[in-house]
Amino acid sequence: MTNLQTRGSAPTARRVRGPAYAAITECLRIQTTARPLPLLGRLFGQNPILPDARSWYLGAMGEIHVAKVLSNLSTDWTVLRAIEPAAEPSDLVVGPAGAFLVATRNHSRQRVWLGDDQLLVNGHRTNHLDDARHEARLAARVLGLPVTAVLAIVDPATLAITEPPRGVEVIAATQLESFLRRRKPRLTDAAVSEMLVMAEVSGTWSADVVDETLRYETRFARLKAEVDAAAHRRRAWLVAAAIVVTSLIVAGAVLAK
Repeated sequence: MTNLQTRGSAPTARRVRGPAYAAITECLRIQTTARPLPLLGRLFGQNPILPDARSWYLGAMGEIHVAKVLSNLSTDWTVLRAIEPAAEPSDLVVGPAGAFLVATRNHSRQRVWLGDDQLLVNGHRTNHLDDARHEARLAARVLGLPVTAVLAIVDPATLAITEPPRGVEVIAATQLESFLRRRKPRLTDAAVSEMLVMAEVSGTWSADVVDETLRYETRFARLKAEVDAAAHRRRAWLVAAAIVVTSLIVAGAVLAK
């Protein structure tokens, strides 16, 4: 499992929010204005997430997914999270292969295309590459060492890379663990420990996650269960409709003979 505590002599532990804190709290804040779904809405699987909360919900799901992937890394690696949650989530991952700033973007069931140093989602340009490079440069300035920018795309329908972008590693989130494990080691244990201490001392990141996030997880888990149940009901109705239509077509063909 990934090391969540820095090695060597580290500064006093800081209170830091866990993965998806900002997205979860904003999603739940918006959802407090939601009215109960009507009976027919619940019956037919209407999405309980308000339109304004959907991007936050997807963002939270993406961050949670990436956190789970990173937790599978060996103890040679340490994941540090921002003390102050940012609008665009990212994790600082430090290990034998160096420092990596992993930015998460959830583009579930969307087409992602890379080429000519541009990242398009369903044909629309984004600032993802520029943002990832900028964040990595800031991190490198704080640490005084090179930091590799990594853009982890969650659940894309397709991820087509016609030309690798400049200064950013773009991968599907499911490949993040293997991507980091395959990197050639270039830092000693002492160098890794020093980098971790510098990250903590900077006041920007910390490896310690406290219960400040956990108090929201039950509410978010309950909301996710409602979303999943609604999606299941929608699929059930679609299957039922397909069966009825197919039966009518077959019956019509038989009667026409």
